[in-house]
Parts: sequence; C-alpha cells; structure tokens
Amino acid sequence: MNTPNRHRRQLLAAGTLLALVRPAGATPQQMAAAIATYTGNKLPQTGRVKFDIAQLIDNGNAVPVTVRVESPLTAQDHVTSIAIFNERNPETDVVRFTLGPRAGKAEVSTRIRLATSQKLVAVAKMSDGSCWQQAVDVIVTLAACIEGEV
Repeated sequence: MNTPNRHRRQLLAAGTLLALVRPAGATPQQMAAAIATYTGNKLPQTGRVKFDIAQLIDNGNAVPVTVRVESPLTAQDHVTSIAIFNERNPETDVVRFTLGPRAGKAEVSTRIRLATSQKLVAVAKMSDGSCWQQAVDVIVTLAACIEGEV
C-alpha cells in the first residue's frame, strides 16, 4: 500500500551499498608514508631515475610505463630495487622490482592501471643505500579502478 516509501527505502539502501563498495583512493600523505617505508625513512634524491610515461592518458586501464636508472650495474654499484607509487589509486604501491648486478640493465617496463589524474613517483634503491626518484603528473581522461562506482 505504501509503495512510494518502499521505493524510497530501496533507493536509500542501494545508495548506501554503492557508497560501501566504492574503492577508497589513497592520499598524497599515504603515498609519502609508503615511500618512507620503502626507503627506510631516507629522503630520496631527485635524479638518476627516468620515469617514462605519457602525461596525457586516454585510457587508464593499461598504461605502459618504463623506469630507467643511471647505474653501471657492477657488483659494487648497482640498483637493488625499483618501485612505483601513486597518490590516488586504491593502493599506493603500484609495483616493486628487485634487481641485481647481473640484471643486464637498470630498466623495468610494465603496464599499470590508473584511477584518475594524479602524481606518480618512481623510486630506485641503490647498493650503496642511496635512494633516487622522479615524480610525474599525469592526466587520465578515462579512469580505471572504478568497478564500484556508477
């Protein structure tokens, strides 16, 4: 008998459910904390890392990225790991690679998903304990990671 109220309750319940399943995005502070954890609270220096990613991205579902690090890759001086962080995806850690002196070259490539326009940071840890980074801002026109949104 009271059909409008029942429909209203169903709409409210559906809206609440959608709000609960929407993925939470990370924040710039969470990205900074993730980088600090990765580097052991060392402040990464800018340089030696080249982060190759398009700055205008049509589709965030599979974005090609390449990270190159200036390193001689000798037993005494080599890259030990490379990581990529973001500030707006549901998780701040995108990917981590482990390298050694026999890696051939200090370069990694992959494809990542991006939820929206945001800042990305590539960080490289060296065998001498130093950390290097490059940050890039990207604009995403068609976002990924929106499965829970309408």
